[in-house]
Order: sequence, then structure tokens, then C-alpha cells
Amino acid sequence: MAGADLAAASGAAKGKKKHKKKKRLNVRIDMTPMVDVVMLLITFFMLTTVFNTPQTMEINLPPDDKTEVEVAESSLLTLRVLADGSIYWNQGFENPQTVEFKDLHKLLVERLAANPKLICLVKVEREGTYKMMVDIMDELSIANITRFSFAPFKEFDKKFIAKAS
Repeated sequence: MAGADLAAASGAAKGKKKHKKKKRLNVRIDMTPMVDVVMLLITFFMLTTVFNTPQTMEINLPPDDKTEVEVAESSLLTLRVLADGSIYWNQGFENPQTVEFKDLHKLLVERLAANPKLICLVKVEREGTYKMMVDIMDELSIANITRFSFAPFKEFDKKFIAKAS
């Protein structure tokens, strides 16, 4: 708590006028209760704060052995993402068509409804950003396409897109 110490009155010197000096009070404040309250507040805020948990997506990597899997061309939807963000898609041996990112979800849902065994192959150009790849993965996840794969974007893909456009 708080306390006050009263200083003793000092006597006046001889031969001088006597005037009353004001008594000086020494105030002593006990800081222990305030420290306790501060620590309780810190503990309260730490325990009631909601922490953001990182959002992750589980990716199963294939085994190291070079086993090849045969997939029917009609079940394979290929998405090619260029460095400028444009997306080309084709199913089987069709000519690639362009699709805007905002319309990608609709396309994926339509194709999955038409073929429940749909497998999506994603090819992102080397100069593309990591964000592009993550956005495509998010759209695949939202559209409930669980079977997808990534492949390198090769020179053949550039020629295939150039031929179509």
C-alpha cells in the first residue's frame, strides 16, 4: 500500500526571524499490487488470444522407383500455366483453350462431373511464380479433384500452345 513518512521539524537558527517551514512528506508507494495486476492481465490476454494456425495441404509424393502409370487420354485434363499467368487447358488430344483464373473453378467442376475418374496434370512454366502453383492447387482442392499431378513445362508444351493460338 502507500505510506507517508513525516520529517521532523527543524529548529530556527539564532538571531533570525522565525518562519515556519512547510513540512515535507516523503511518500512511499508499494508497487507489489500493481505488478500483480499487470501480470494477471498479461496472463489473461495470453490465454484468451486466438492464434492463427498455419493452413497446410498434404501432398503425397510418389515413390522413387520410376514406375509408369497408364492413364486414358480421355481422363487426363492438362493445365498449362504460363509465366504471365495465362492458363491453357485441354483434355486428351484436343487443341488447348485458354481460361481465365476466375473461370477455372467452373471448368474443373464441369469436367469432373462429366468424368468422375478425372486426373489433372498441371504444368507451370519455370518463370512462373510459386503463388500460381499454389492457387491452382487450391482451386483443384476446392473443386474436389483429389487426383492431380505436376509435370515439368517443356519445349513441347510451348509449341503445343503456340500451334493452338
